[in-house]
Amino acid sequence: MASPSAVSSPPSKEQVTQALAGVNDPEIHRPITELGMVKNVDVGRDGTVRVDVWLTVSGCPMRDTITREVTAAVGKLAGVAAVRVELDVMSDEQRRGLQSQLRGGRPEREIPFAKESSLTRVYAVASGKGGVGKSSVTVNLAAALAASGQKVGVLDADMYGHSVPRMLGVTGKPTQVEKMIMPPSGHGVKVISVGMFTKGNEPVPWRGPILHRALEQFLADVYWGDLDVLLLDLPPGTGDVAISVGHLLPGAELLVVTTPQLASAEVAERAGALAPQLHQQVVGVIENMSYLPCPHCQERIDIFGAGGGQAVADALTKVIGTRVPLLGEVPIDIRLREGGDSGVPLVLSSPESAAAQQLSLIAESLANRSRGLAGRRLGLTPV
Repeated sequence: MASPSAVSSPPSKEQVTQALAGVNDPEIHRPITELGMVKNVDVGRDGTVRVDVWLTVSGCPMRDTITREVTAAVGKLAGVAAVRVELDVMSDEQRRGLQSQLRGGRPEREIPFAKESSLTRVYAVASGKGGVGKSSVTVNLAAALAASGQKVGVLDADMYGHSVPRMLGVTGKPTQVEKMIMPPSGHGVKVISVGMFTKGNEPVPWRGPILHRALEQFLADVYWGDLDVLLLDLPPGTGDVAISVGHLLPGAELLVVTTPQLASAEVAERAGALAPQLHQQVVGVIENMSYLPCPHCQERIDIFGAGGGQAVADALTKVIGTRVPLLGEVPIDIRLREGGDSGVPLVLSSPESAAAQQLSLIAESLANRSRGLAGRRLGLTPV
């Protein structure tokens, strides 16, 4: 049998380059040709193609992925007998050029989501107290949005109780290109968390000013790309981080998570009532652990009482002066907890479950919202 190279002539450099345009950097998610990562292409008469690729940093964690995808893309071309991929590392000057390209010429320390031209919907997920499942709700909303085709990022702003990476199955570490941080992804969701920068399970003994600077760095120095939705998993209560979010992201909108229990509802009301002081809009209330479906008859068992979510929505409507809806009631499902431990959100592992369906409906309603007007200039002038 004749070899492939005997059947057809080797491809041209232009054809190889065109094939490489279909290979995206696994962290930046843009073509390696566009990012200047293709150092050289050489096509031998025997059909052997050598591709030299610039890595952004030495010891790049995605080097094997890049090698595999380049080999696959070029290997599909007619006339290719073999593919060799050689890796090199960008110089400091090249990295600075890449950083400038990714920023679109914008200066450092600029938060893209705070710009008036930003089309990203920013939702800060808040709760009055811990233990209401705020992080579980956040990661499932993120996964549902990503599964529907939205470009999604999650900032784990719960600096002391960070848990989002585990819940989304993210084990990779961020890669730094100059002063820009490339976030790892899980289930199509970009994630950044202070837990990615600490050793093991060590605590984060930070106070107000340091928390503010860390949050600012996560917003300004992380390369999020063009997101449709950014979710922030806030710590419980109305402390430093919640206030910093209001200052750094004036267009952020609030999602309040509570449980049916009266004590939880009263505290959640305080978290939502902070929004007017920060000129934020409250999108709505999510009642988590709403009820337990009986495993025998499927009737509702109100373990934590009933009506807490609607009570918070009604109270915030009076405080804020605009209608705050109850977005959904998420029932208790042991698989929701299991998904958080395994890193596979319930909306992906058991989309048919009642809890997953509620979370998916809430995600759909958030995806269809336009970016709020809070913190934006309307461009009106007096006549």
